[in-house]
Amino acid sequence: QVQLVESGGGLVQPGGSLRLSCAASGFSLNSYTTGWFRQAPGKEREGLSCINSSGRRTYYADSVKGRFTISRDNAKNTMYLQMNSLKPEDTAVYYCARTYYSCSDSLREYEYWGQGTQVTVSS
Repeated sequence: QVQLVESGGGLVQPGGSLRLSCAASGFSLNSYTTGWFRQAPGKEREGLSCINSSGRRTYYADSVKGRFTISRDNAKNTMYLQMNSLKPEDTAVYYCARTYYSCSDSLREYEYWGQGTQVTVSS
């Protein structure tokens, strides 16, 4: 019954902010590495950020470094992606996922995925 459910997406103006949530069930976030990915129309799914089981290691893709922040609340078993200074090119479906391994942007290493939440950045 492992599930990952994203929420918090929507329409935001350039320069604005959103916070995405990834609610986990069937496992504890502090036992696995989890991360955020996105896929824009016509593009490959790309890794954005991840956090390992201990919370001591994080990863950010160059495209979002300095703008996005990954975090989690173990009590709520929820992971977050705070997105600031959003750009139109951030428009995509955003996914959270789980891996047995350490932080990686390789889609092949993530065995569970959420359904995705749409983020649209437009004026």
